[in-house]
Amino acid sequence: MSIASILLPDFSLILLGVILMRITRWGSEFWAGLEKMVYYVLFPALLFYSTSRTPLDFSATGRLIQAALLLVLGGVAMGWLAKPLFKVGPMSFESALQTAFRFNSYMALAIAYRLGGENGTSMMALIIGFAVPLCNMAAVHALVHKSGGLAKELAKNPLLLATASGVLFNLSGLPMPEVAGVLLSRMGNASIALGLILVGAGLRLSGLSEGKAMSTYFIAVKLLAMPALAMLLGRLFGLPWLQLQILVMFGALPTASSAYVLAARLGGNAPLVAFIISAGTLVSIATLPLWLYLSR
Repeated sequence: MSIASILLPDFSLILLGVILMRITRWGSEFWAGLEKMVYYVLFPALLFYSTSRTPLDFSATGRLIQAALLLVLGGVAMGWLAKPLFKVGPMSFESALQTAFRFNSYMALAIAYRLGGENGTSMMALIIGFAVPLCNMAAVHALVHKSGGLAKELAKNPLLLATASGVLFNLSGLPMPEVAGVLLSRMGNASIALGLILVGAGLRLSGLSEGKAMSTYFIAVKLLAMPALAMLLGRLFGLPWLQLQILVMFGALPTASSAYVLAARLGGNAPLVAFIISAGTLVSIATLPLWLYLSR
């Protein structure tokens, strides 16, 4: 398929979210409740279903997972290296830092399916399962400068729990009941569409009162430096074509909206993070096709 046909349905759903947010009066409670249902129920169902039914071959995917984790660490390093460059208010840099390496899981799985079908979805689900704890640890450490309570937060993370449970179920060799498989499949399909609509509904391009240069830097790291590093790592690890595309796409994803939630919960500069997420998502409309083209 052409790159346009791969990305157009997903960006169209994001646009639909933008339109619905502006023309309806459903209220913030509706959108917040919908996001909770997707994050805590529907999306974990997709991760469990993807990792539980596809044959696991870590000899084939091990290098992909290693490259993905090195990529996340590279994003963390590029973020912290810029701290002496920007003089901003308290907690502003620490809040924005996470936008250099956190990723939008909804877009990740949607595009992975378009690239490689169920095989691509399973690869991305494994990457998410390994990368989410690392991203959360780096983000929380930046905001609180300590790891207290981090283990508890990871232990109840629905994405991590769903992926780990799916892998364990897969390794157990137990058959997936047909009814359960159909149910999980339909829940997973709903999570992708609703998740992308929520990305559009959450776009915010106001509230940037400081840190314009810093915001530009973090967007550039996430959408330019990260996918370039992903391509380099993929070549060094000798990844097959589909795995290389999955890794480069993973590096080129915009930041997850959960970065805003974390900044708000831990007393950071939430409006700044919301702007970076929104601006990065819009810029990725141009950069994601470019990186997919270069990784062909």
